[in-house]
Amino acid sequence: MSTTRKIAGAALVAALGVTTLSACGGDAKDKSAGASDAPKSKTITLVSHDSFNVTETVLKEFEQQSGYTVKVLKSGDAGAALNQEILTKGSPRGDVFFGVDNTLLSRALDNGIFTPYEAKGLGEVKPEYVLDKEHRVTPIDSGDICVNYDKAYFADKKIAPPQTLDDLIKPEYKNLLVTENAATSSPGLGFLLASVGKYGDDGWKDYWSKLKANGVEVVDGWEQAYNERFSGSAGGKKAKGDRPLVVSYASSPPVEVLYGEPQPAEAPTGVSTGTCFRQVEFAGLLKGAKNEEGGKALIDFLISKKFQEDMPLQMFVNPVTKDAKLPELFTKHGVVIEKPETVAPDAIAKNRDQWVKAWSSLVVK
Repeated sequence: MSTTRKIAGAALVAALGVTTLSACGGDAKDKSAGASDAPKSKTITLVSHDSFNVTETVLKEFEQQSGYTVKVLKSGDAGAALNQEILTKGSPRGDVFFGVDNTLLSRALDNGIFTPYEAKGLGEVKPEYVLDKEHRVTPIDSGDICVNYDKAYFADKKIAPPQTLDDLIKPEYKNLLVTENAATSSPGLGFLLASVGKYGDDGWKDYWSKLKANGVEVVDGWEQAYNERFSGSAGGKKAKGDRPLVVSYASSPPVEVLYGEPQPAEAPTGVSTGTCFRQVEFAGLLKGAKNEEGGKALIDFLISKKFQEDMPLQMFVNPVTKDAKLPELFTKHGVVIEKPETVAPDAIAKNRDQWVKAWSSLVVK
């Protein structure tokens, strides 16, 4: 959790111990040196979606051991961030890009924005997540994009919360769901792909026609959907959100527990387990990076046990390495999705653009 993000993709708090940049620039010491004898940059710039987060002490340990300083350039939702890197291909805004997922991977690879690099420790990554055999990208996390529900709303109304995609088109859930735009948001695209996986290329359009008739609301990105429109989140309550169903992540409920004031014994939100799509997020060394060696070191760090075990409670996603353990709060309040919907990567690559175009014409125009 864009997923990212993030969490998948989706953390609710600002990053600790990293500097968010409004523009990418070289290290000040490098700028003061002459062009002929300029030292190698000791700054690594990570371009990311908005949900990247890491514990301050974990990042500082990497910086002390490596001798590099990490700066983070947050660039909106994963889809928007990727589009900016494609536009700046060859003259990237940073050294490493984090947050491209399996729904958008072929777009990134087809546009040639990454330099191949086989990360140290890649052997510890579960093989099912290694989708690019040329190692242009490295798997960093996985998560399940799912509909979340506001437990209090459904208890008060004495209505059972929906559990499947089929449930969402029933009359009792009319005008309750908010989702993200599939053209601009990775969770939104993941939810579209869940319907493709469930109903096939012949049935997903009919499903979305029924979902639209049932009052689904579409917003640009996850932050707006979850923290403004969803009535079950802390942010949504403050914003007076009135949608008790939202497309988010299976790991979103631990967020509400961890940052609850006071911290609740149980998560106030639940997960509709039959609505999910499996997302995998990657990082890649940007072609033309000013600090290629630093970028490689950062990618190695992102799949290290230290970062992988820190990540669940920072970005609310699952580690991809074999030896990483999940924290108790994450396992207690998160949900394991046994059978998420999936779509083969080659099918996504072949059909994604036309699916999104057809979805846009059907749902938002």
